[in-house]
Amino acid sequence: MRVIFMGTPDFSVPVLQALVDAGHEVVAVYAQPPRPAGRGKKDRPSPVQQRAMSLELEVRHPVSLKSDAAQQAFADLDADIAVVVAYGLILPQAVLDAPRHGCLNIHASLLPRWRGAAPIHRAIMAGDTETGVCIMQMEAGLDTGPVLLRETTCIAADDTTGTLHDRLSGMGARLIIEALAGIATLHPVPQPDAGVTYAAKIDKAEARIDWTQDAATVNAQIRGLSPFPGAWTEIGGERVKLLASQVADASGDPGQVLHDLTIACGTGSVRITRLQRAGKRPMDTAEALRGLDPGPFVQ
Repeated sequence: MRVIFMGTPDFSVPVLQALVDAGHEVVAVYAQPPRPAGRGKKDRPSPVQQRAMSLELEVRHPVSLKSDAAQQAFADLDADIAVVVAYGLILPQAVLDAPRHGCLNIHASLLPRWRGAAPIHRAIMAGDTETGVCIMQMEAGLDTGPVLLRETTCIAADDTTGTLHDRLSGMGARLIIEALAGIATLHPVPQPDAGVTYAAKIDKAEARIDWTQDAATVNAQIRGLSPFPGAWTEIGGERVKLLASQVADASGDPGQVLHDLTIACGTGSVRITRLQRAGKRPMDTAEALRGLDPGPFVQ
């Protein structure tokens, strides 16, 4: 098939590669423009643009798709279908209608649960025990279109957004190839009205831990915000990112360091197993404690 691919971050890269490996003709790749990054703040191409360039594919990064010129340029590609995954721009109706089979979106949740920008983070932070990937026929609403294919996966007790991100990305790459192969026979299923939730974009203000919350909530916050933006607390007066944790049985006053880095919550406690000090690489707690004095309480 003649495919337009639209995606930007790491999550989208395996999907682009799968389309090429399956023999589809990717006629153009749409990605967000290069952004300043690194210490020098030089413009850096997105992960999708970097992979597309290595595959010698045409890359386009319009700031908007609202203009007549941008929509005509999209239509002129004469695509059979567009595959969209974490692209970053709203697609106007003229763009949705241009490919012969419309636009398919790969969404990292079990729709209608967690429509929106941060479905992986929100699923873990909410304590969900399963999630998955949906291949959805796109329409004007926010992740409201009918679903062609879905696949579930369990959220393990030690899953973080990082580990779940990688697993769901691979699932999405596999499912979209299946969807394109069966596009003539698949029957879109409308999403039910019941069970709709929205995965709002993560606000950095959510990242500071409130140790008066119960242990399950704190543990889910740490895992759901790992590795980015990273839940944090102050240990010995130093701001530290907490990257992995487990619920523990010990108890004490909220924020009290009970032993090693097992920290009391409003109810129960959480054992920190991986963290990152400012300016340092991520490390296991035992290694981090060689140069970090937690004191009697964290904040």
